[in-house]
Amino acid sequence: MRILFVCTGNICRSPSAEGVLRARLAAAGMADAVAVESCGTHGYHTGMPPDPRAIGTAAARGVDISGLRARPWARADATAFDLVIGMEGHHVRWLERRVPASRRDRVARLLDWAPWQPVRDVPDPYGGALADFARMLDLIELGVNGLMAELSQPAGRLSQ
Repeated sequence: MRILFVCTGNICRSPSAEGVLRARLAAAGMADAVAVESCGTHGYHTGMPPDPRAIGTAAARGVDISGLRARPWARADATAFDLVIGMEGHHVRWLERRVPASRRDRVARLLDWAPWQPVRDVPDPYGGALADFARMLDLIELGVNGLMAELSQPAGRLSQ
């Protein structure tokens, strides 16, 4: 299985989600079964590491994202991944316009895996305070935990 997380600039939300999922997969002994990457809808920060506040917030929770580098969406991403996950509704709509119609069921919003959560979008903390990065990571962890529960099941939507 190949999973791609997508946000706008690929320096806050999507690399944080990538790091959290990688850490959860490693802890569950599933790291070899699932490849995880992230990208941005735009190449504003291509080649740059995640925002230092995202790195610090993740590190405080035992997740190292310092080695990740931003990259923009590539045309090949439309078919290279089994699941493409946006952080906000507008990311999902953007992605749905770029993947083949036959693969649109493989585009989702991260908080689809936390349906009890009243917030549906992971807000962009860029330009905000450190507390905004903590809130971002709280929401990412909720979504990733739900995603992990589904990935851990032998059958289901993600095993198809």
